[in-house]
Amino acid sequence: MPLLVQDGKILFPAPLVEATVVRRPNRFIVEVEVAGDVVACHCPTTGRIGNLVLDGLPCLLSRADNPARKTPYTVEAVSVTVPGAGEMAWIGINQNAVNRYVEQALAHHLLPDIATPAEVSREQTLGASRLDFLLDDATYVEVKTPLENLQVPLGDHVKTRPVKPMASTDRFVKHIGELGASLAAHQRAVLLVCFQYDNPGFEVLKSTRHETVKAEVAKAVESGVEIWQINFHLDQTGVRVQRHFELTDRFLGC
Repeated sequence: MPLLVQDGKILFPAPLVEATVVRRPNRFIVEVEVAGDVVACHCPTTGRIGNLVLDGLPCLLSRADNPARKTPYTVEAVSVTVPGAGEMAWIGINQNAVNRYVEQALAHHLLPDIATPAEVSREQTLGASRLDFLLDDATYVEVKTPLENLQVPLGDHVKTRPVKPMASTDRFVKHIGELGASLAAHQRAVLLVCFQYDNPGFEVLKSTRHETVKAEVAKAVESGVEIWQINFHLDQTGVRVQRHFELTDRFLGC
């Protein structure tokens, strides 16, 4: 279902439902309490969400379009706001949805510092990769949505677990290398690092292949790849572009 954009806000097809996480029994499922019932919901990110233990956290759910689906809801966001402390600040966890938000933001010129394209094409093949967007046949755009390192303050009510260094960086290295290679035939190449909360400025976590990643990033930036951050603000009715800014220099020093 296409998303509607109104007054600069990307609207959900229906308002999200507020619930409370009971537990996350596996990487695909989150059990929540909604309207007095405990329901198994689809978890749209199979990896870790920062160092959070989700049990007891408020969450937002979208209802599945298919009534026959085994999980009637998808968990779209969680909150670490202290209960009763005022308006909830939500952390979007649906990494798959971010590309839809970026597409609408580009098409409706909500990212003027990055691009105001006349044409936005999805999922373009480049080398051995399939990159997310091609703008006006001139700019390749790849979207990343990190959730391993949540840069938000956590109160004493939030349970956490120790976090090991991230080990999987192969896709990131491949995609940023392909972006750099695209500049021989295209005017620009852009890596978008996107968050569904107000991240002050993305910090690169140390990984088991940190030096390899750092070298690939430096090589891509030297060839002209731009790295930008987008913060989306999410609530029960939709998302807005909260702010966007360039990250290239920060990545060079990662």
